[in-house]
Amino acid sequence: MAQLHHFSLLKLSLILIIALTCVSGKRFRTTRLSARDRFMLKTVDTESTTNSEEYEVYNYTQTLDHFNFKTESYTTFQQRYVMNSKYWGGPPIIPSFFFLLGRSPTSWEMYNMTGLSVRLLRGLTLFWFISRYHRYYGTSMPFGSKDEAYKNANTLGFFTSEQALADYAQIIVDVKKNMSAENCPVIAIGASYGGMLASWFRLKYPHVAYGALASSAPILYFLGLTPENGYASVVSNDFNSTSTSCYNTIRESWFEIDRVALQPQGLMNLSQTFNTCLPLNTSQALKHDLEILYDGMAQYDNPTDNYLQTFCNATDGAGEQTYVLDKILAGLATLNGGHCYHIFNSSIDKEFGWDWQSCTEMVMPMGQGENDTMFQADPFDLDKYSKECEQVFGVTPRPYWAPIEFGGYGIKTVLEKFASNIIFSNGLRDPYSSGGVLQNISDTVVAVYTQEGHHCLDVNTPMPTDPDWLVAQRDTEIKIIEGWLSKYTVPNAN
Repeated sequence: MAQLHHFSLLKLSLILIIALTCVSGKRFRTTRLSARDRFMLKTVDTESTTNSEEYEVYNYTQTLDHFNFKTESYTTFQQRYVMNSKYWGGPPIIPSFFFLLGRSPTSWEMYNMTGLSVRLLRGLTLFWFISRYHRYYGTSMPFGSKDEAYKNANTLGFFTSEQALADYAQIIVDVKKNMSAENCPVIAIGASYGGMLASWFRLKYPHVAYGALASSAPILYFLGLTPENGYASVVSNDFNSTSTSCYNTIRESWFEIDRVALQPQGLMNLSQTFNTCLPLNTSQALKHDLEILYDGMAQYDNPTDNYLQTFCNATDGAGEQTYVLDKILAGLATLNGGHCYHIFNSSIDKEFGWDWQSCTEMVMPMGQGENDTMFQADPFDLDKYSKECEQVFGVTPRPYWAPIEFGGYGIKTVLEKFASNIIFSNGLRDPYSSGGVLQNISDTVVAVYTQEGHHCLDVNTPMPTDPDWLVAQRDTEIKIIEGWLSKYTVPNAN
């Protein structure tokens, strides 16, 4: 099998179950998943991780509908998960199961989360790694294929976070039983959407998950909980703190794009100016794509790549008297290397799983008013958004369902009374931190954040060049989880 990555592991005592996802970008200024690849030098096939010699691929016969007893609910499908049993010592030793939640594990995600496990599990004795694929992603397709699974709202109707959490519970119970490891504690780990799932899994299945690490999990980014301009405000602050002149250049550029577009041959001139791969049909398409690009630069900035600083150095370096769009082009050249600029399709995509989720229960409203961010005014329009979802999927979004289902309204009281052993980790330069839990709720439901951090940084593979604040954040998380495990007692069989 192809090698993913070799790690010099200490002898560890865990089962780690992982399937990470990082949320990124948005159309309608609402979330998209996995736009991160626009900021990576290489992209890797999602399934490539299953070829590593350290991982074994399994399929679990999963129930289509966990919450219904109609005949058709007993339909099953094959759900993939990946395990690393290299460090498994077996009973009677009591290991810990670490279950990381999200969509489907890409090579980047497996690499990073395995790196996290090295840091997280140091000092223990054995290790087992399991990565599980979210239904309707990767190869875990109900109805036999993606074409059938995504056929219409009737087949997509089983594509919910509630069903996914029940899938997790089923697989954990089955794996532990097969390994004679029923008494092993489980820690759920996730980042971004996966972090939301990790915290919700601990709340919904406390008898299955002993604790959870929810990294960059915007569980409060729903209507009535977080201001819709929260995301755009953090993006703007990130650029402004990097370079005020760069921030102002971006603010000015929107009006210049509009001005040029209104001139004769304006769209053709913009297409030539930005060297777009295809001619522009509207100036809005260009502006929206630039928004997504700036969002991603802020969300996924990191100490190694320094996207913001690199971009702003280029715009500022173009000279104060330089034409504003030429300044923007100088910054863009640092990202695309001078290649033609590809305008991404920002409309709802019937074939894109996250768009279905965004059109049903994961409605994260994002917009901004006049002059409160570096972007033009663009308030979130639920009616317009709902109509597009209805046109594409034939469903009407339920924007209030997720916080009702998982306790978003009155979250402090909910977590105080019903939760324990949850870490909400964030970096305050991550735009999604505006919808995260940033205050300690109790002694065992804690917020661990850094002023400098961006999206999912704490669960990235540790590097020798990591700044002290990032190392300290990881050390804090490790210490907390080790404290949980030190207090674990085997459940009474009676």
